[in-house]
Amino acid sequence: MGHINLDSELVKKARTISKEIADDVQSFVDQHTTVATERTIARLFGIDGVDEMGVPYPNIIVDHLVTNDKLNQGLCLFLGNAMLKENLTAQEVALKVASNELDITTLEMAPIKEIQEKVNSIAQEAVLKIRKNRETRENYLNKWGDKEGPYLYVIVATGNIYEDVVQAKAAARQGADIIAVIRTTGQSLLDYVPYGPTTEGFGGTYATQENFKIMRKALDEVGEEQNRYIRLCNYCSGLCMPEIAVMGAFERLDVMLNDALYGILFRDINMKRTLVDQYFSRIINGFAGVIINTGEDNYLTTADAIEAAHTVLASQFINEQFALNAGMPEEQMGLGHAFEMDPEVENSFVLELAQAQMARQIFPKAPLKYMPPTKYMTGNIFKGQVQDALFNMVTIMTGQKLHLLGMLTEAIHTPFISDRYLSIENASYIFKAMQSLSDEIEYKKDGIMEKRCQEVLEKAVELLAEIKDNGLFNALEKGIFADVKRPIDGGKGLEGVALKDETYFNPFIKLMKGAY
Repeated sequence: MGHINLDSELVKKARTISKEIADDVQSFVDQHTTVATERTIARLFGIDGVDEMGVPYPNIIVDHLVTNDKLNQGLCLFLGNAMLKENLTAQEVALKVASNELDITTLEMAPIKEIQEKVNSIAQEAVLKIRKNRETRENYLNKWGDKEGPYLYVIVATGNIYEDVVQAKAAARQGADIIAVIRTTGQSLLDYVPYGPTTEGFGGTYATQENFKIMRKALDEVGEEQNRYIRLCNYCSGLCMPEIAVMGAFERLDVMLNDALYGILFRDINMKRTLVDQYFSRIINGFAGVIINTGEDNYLTTADAIEAAHTVLASQFINEQFALNAGMPEEQMGLGHAFEMDPEVENSFVLELAQAQMARQIFPKAPLKYMPPTKYMTGNIFKGQVQDALFNMVTIMTGQKLHLLGMLTEAIHTPFISDRYLSIENASYIFKAMQSLSDEIEYKKDGIMEKRCQEVLEKAVELLAEIKDNGLFNALEKGIFADVKRPIDGGKGLEGVALKDETYFNPFIKLMKGAY
C-alpha cells in the first residue's frame, strides 16, 4: 500500500501525550465503582431475570447496597458472604433480597479470605463460559476462514427483534459480513437493561440478552448455509455499558459500539460515570474477542469535517490508550472516522482520501470503522449512490476494515431490503474492481494530501497538549470535542458513582484483563 509521508515524531508525541491523559483518568477510575459495574458483576455471577414489576434482579441487589450505603464496598464482598453464610446460589440470594427475606449488608461477615475464595471459584465459571464462546467463534473462523478485505457492515432497525431477524438474514444472504442491530432510541439513558424478547422499539430494537440470543442463532443458521461466519454487532454504551458488554459476551456478539466519550458528549451522561464504566466494559470486550467501535464519526455531525478533523484524530489517540489500559489488543480497536465532508467543497474526495490514509497509517493494526456520508446525504438517489461509491473507493484504497454501507435512500426513508442490496452490490463491485489499486499508488511529496495530513496531525497534537494541561474532565467541560460542553458533576448517572472502600474487590478484572 502506498504511504503518505507523516511526521513519525509527531505521531509518537501524540501517543505519549494521550497515554498521560488516559493514565491520569485511570487513577480516578481505579478508585471508583458504579452501580452499572456492580450490576455487571451480579450478571457475571449468574443473577438474571426480573421481578413481578419487571425490575431486573441485578438492579434490585445493587440498589439494596445503595440503600444501605454499601456500594463503595462492592457486591462481591456481600454476595460472597451471603452465599457462604446462607448456603445459597447468587440467584437465590438475589431472590431473597428482592422479597425482603434477606439483608446481605447486616449478615455477620465470614473471614475475608473465605469470601474471596468463594467469589473466585464462582468467577472462574463465568469466565470459562465467555472463553468457550470465544473459542466457538474461533472454531467457525478456522473452519470457514475469514474475509481479507473490508467487512460489509449493514444495519437493521425495525424495533421488532423477529422482524430484525428477517431483515438480517436477507442482508447476510445478500453478502453482508456484519449485522448491526440498531438500539431503540433512548435506551442508553435507561439505568437498567430490559428483559426478554422485545417487539416494540422506536428507531431500533431494545438491546436485551434474549434478543442477542435470537439474532445470534439466526445468523449462525445463515452462516451454516453459506459456510462463512457472520458477525453480530450491538451497543454497549450508555448507563448500562458494562452490563451489555457481558450480556454480549455470554451470547457471542462480535462487535460492540463502545466509546469512552460518546455518551458524555451526545447523551449527556456524567463523565465520571462513563469513564469508570468504559474501563470494565473494555476489559470484558477484550477478553471476549469483541471488536469495539468508537464514535468519533459522530463529532462530524455537529462540527465541520474539514475544520474539526483534528478532534477526531485526538479522540482516536485517547480511545486507543483507554483500550490499552483495559488490556485490549489493537486488533480489536475499531477506531471510528467518517466520510462526512461537504461534497460541494473543491477536492473534498482528495481530502477524504488523505484523512482515511492517515488514520490507516497511524493505527496500522486497528480494524478501523469507516462511516458513510450522512450529514450531506441527498434525497437525489442517483447522486446519493455516487456519494456512496466515492466512499467505497476510499475504503478499498486505504484498507479500512469495518465498512458501514451507505444507503442511497437514507435521506428519504428507512431503507428497504432492496436498497440494502443495491448498496452491497455497489460496494462489492468497487472492492473487486479496485482490489489492488492501493498497491499501485504513490502519494505525491508535498502534495495536497500530505500537507492536509500534516496540518491535521499538528492540530491534533496541539489539542492533546491542551487536554493534558487541563485534564480530560476539565477539557470536556470546556467543549473541546464537537463543541459540546459538559459539567463535571452534571449529566445523568452521577449518583451511581462511589469511591471504593479499602475492603472492595473485583476478581473479574484480574481474570480477564489482558488475558489474550
